[in-house]
Amino acid sequence: MLKILLSHKLRIVLGFVFVQALAVVRAYEDLLFYDPFLNYFRSDFNSLPLPSYDSFLLMMGLLFRYGLNLVLSLGLLYALFRDITMIKFASILYVFFFLVLVSFFYAIIYFYGAHNNLMLFYVRRFLIQPIFVILFIPAFYYQKLNK
Repeated sequence: MLKILLSHKLRIVLGFVFVQALAVVRAYEDLLFYDPFLNYFRSDFNSLPLPSYDSFLLMMGLLFRYGLNLVLSLGLLYALFRDITMIKFASILYVFFFLVLVSFFYAIIYFYGAHNNLMLFYVRRFLIQPIFVILFIPAFYYQKLNK
């Protein structure tokens, strides 16, 4: 087991670096991204109206954060699996999920407003957190085992 770990030192270090980079993105989210919903969802949001926001800036902030998480997540997946076809497939999935989730996000805001805060919370959570990489790692590992 130790020989296997030592033979993959670079992959382990790269994986650790990408995980740390994802943690840094989370730690400095207030400074890096425009998102008035950060403080809103930290409070008792069920009894509050939606915060005022600039729709364009919010979209750009979500896109920037999702893109940053995407690049770091794909780097982590590549460090773990070293398979370009998996990375291409994951990229397509990330773009598809972004389009679907952003559509849901704005639909919830415009059609439901403050009446469905919990659904807005969870859709936004999928946009701003690297949740997909947590799902892709075991899925790709299982796929690799079955090849």
